[in-house]
Amino acid sequence: MSINITLIIIIVTVIVSLRAFSDKATFDKLKFNAYAINNYREWFRFFTHALLHADWMHLLVNMFVLYSFGAVVEDYYAFYFGPKAIFYFLTLYIGSVIVSSIPSYEKNKNNIYYNAVGASGAVSAILFASILFYPTGKIMLILLPVPIPSFVFGALYLIYSAYMSKKNLDNVGHDAHFYGAIFGFVFTILLKPKLFMIFIEQIMNYLGM
Repeated sequence: MSINITLIIIIVTVIVSLRAFSDKATFDKLKFNAYAINNYREWFRFFTHALLHADWMHLLVNMFVLYSFGAVVEDYYAFYFGPKAIFYFLTLYIGSVIVSSIPSYEKNKNNIYYNAVGASGAVSAILFASILFYPTGKIMLILLPVPIPSFVFGALYLIYSAYMSKKNLDNVGHDAHFYGAIFGFVFTILLKPKLFMIFIEQIMNYLGM
């Protein structure tokens, strides 16, 4: 891609997040509130919440992961999809923001107190699109002394997100992480189904099978 879409998304997200840090009205207007969506038809919240973050750490972590993997996915999209790459990449990002929020909406559409912010669903989608393209790449985890293959990380990530979503032990949007990841993986396969066989072949070769 001649345009760095990832960088543009990061810049816009940082600008809006920084403004919302000091402007409660902006934060309240753009955050994900399932009750407001359901009762007042404020559908824009399905997307705008991804432009907000709870604090500096939340913003920095999401933007760092997006920066780390977004450009990689852009390059792969450019290789496989040519002139349609920018449109498909934006559809991947925006689509994942919306799709990853639907389960939380269904669970909380009558709960006026439920709110959520952050681009975690979209970041998960980008991360899992990169795993599809390069499953044998290495990812470092804080709790492990050595890097692990990205396909192993992906499996652990989904298991952990599903478990934490079911247990509901914290205020993290594990539903968004899980469904965003699934969307990023499946959406990219739907664009070019042969990518799934390439994905499997890479893993088989890595395992020596």
